Parts: sequence; C-alpha cells; structure tokens
Amino acid sequence: QVQLVESGGGLVQVGGSLRLSCAASGNTFSTYHMGWFRQAPGKERQVVAAISRSGGTTLYWDSVKGRFTISRDNAKNAVYLQMNSLKPEDTAVYYCAADFTWGSWYNAGYWGQGTQVTVSS
Repeated sequence: QVQLVESGGGLVQVGGSLRLSCAASGNTFSTYHMGWFRQAPGKERQVVAAISRSGGTTLYWDSVKGRFTISRDNAKNAVYLQMNSLKPEDTAVYYCAADFTWGSWYNAGYWGQGTQVTVSS
C-alpha cells in the first residue's frame, strides 16, 4: 500500500510559478512510474506529465510542454512538478499518481488527495 500526499498548491498570478511536491510512503517508490494529473471544474482529469521509475524518461502533454518540469528523488520518496509561466487555464486540482504501466496513464493504482492551484489574471 502506498500513500501519496501532495503539497505546494496555492494562488498565483498569471506568469508566476509554483512547485508541487508529492510525498510517498513505503519503500517501493522507486519501482513506480509517477505522474501528475489535473482536473478543472466540469472537466475530466487529464495527465500533464509523467516520469519513469529511474527518472531517466519524462513526458509532457502539449498544454504544459516548455513550462512544467517533472522530477523525482527516489531517496526522498518524492516527485515534484515545477510550474512556470502559469496561465489561467492551468487552474485545477493537481494530483500525483503511482503504479501505472507506461502509456496507461489513467490506470494508476494509487492517487493522492490533490492540491488546488489557482492562477488569477
């Protein structure tokens, strides 16, 4: 069993930055691919970034490419999402997830509770 706890969300102005963190419990963190997802009001949850077990491979969706950076520290059981040049359309609840097959993003076995990011214009 893995518990994921996100932090770092908040209110930021357009063009600002935030760094989200996701702390994982247990000693199996390094065996999981990790991903960041978001869900805006009235919209479906969408994946925004993913990182492989070792951190050697990352993937970004077009909506955040060039602005967001995903990273992980397996020694600290943590995954991060650095978000720069934030836009109002980035406003959403952000979730981290673990234990999915690379490419099957939404079949994650573990999800965090989410952290709200609000970008004001």
